[in-house]
Amino acid sequence: LSAYLCFLMSALGVTAGAHRLWSHRSYKAKLPLRIFLAAGNSMAFQNDIYEWSRDHRVHHKYSETDADPHNARRGFFFAHIGWLFVRKHRDVIEKGRKLDFTDLLDDPVVRFQRKYYKSSVVLMCFVIPTFVPWYLWGESLWNAYFLASILRYTISLNVSWLVNSAAHMYGNRPYDKYINPRQNTFVTLGAIGEGFHNYHHTFPFDYSASELGLAFNPTTWFIDFMFWLGLVTDRRQAPKEMVQARKERTGDGSA
Repeated sequence: LSAYLCFLMSALGVTAGAHRLWSHRSYKAKLPLRIFLAAGNSMAFQNDIYEWSRDHRVHHKYSETDADPHNARRGFFFAHIGWLFVRKHRDVIEKGRKLDFTDLLDDPVVRFQRKYYKSSVVLMCFVIPTFVPWYLWGESLWNAYFLASILRYTISLNVSWLVNSAAHMYGNRPYDKYINPRQNTFVTLGAIGEGFHNYHHTFPFDYSASELGLAFNPTTWFIDFMFWLGLVTDRRQAPKEMVQARKERTGDGSA
């Protein structure tokens, strides 16, 4: 249970935080929520918010080209993990420099996390998941470290990477059949709502990253709950009429 709670916190740090909040500005979050999401992002250990968001914006702008950091046309392995083992293609660097990321550094939470990223990763990804179970209920350090820290981290990395690989290769395309990203149920389950990828690439500004009314999207539930608490404002959504028109115009007819 402790490991799973750490998984949820780290996942939200990526999905609700680095992805939907900072990369796409699909909603606004007040300071306490931004601090929580930044802590979760450090627990996820997938690069700091600024670097994650920068790469993701480049990915959307130049999806499936040499300027895409994890171009799925280079194969499943490259899109999943291989892109982290090699130097970035020169187009990623050259075209990425043309995009504006100043809004990210305007957020003091992003600046603070970037400045102290290594220390925050050690604390959030490894120390807290290991020592809390040991201190509070007598779990062995061995179990706490290898389950709540290492195994949880390994699983969270791979379900996040499946959004870049599997969700760009396997599934249907009810919104835009002319782009690679797909709707993938398996990825949705693992990445707590990020597998509706054909929708997300068609309407990247939508805070839900899925057509509203779809049953399983824990990240959207979380954002809605934070809205109810008053910590979230200005949730951006694609109007139903726009979604339906796009389905009819470019969809593959599967929805």
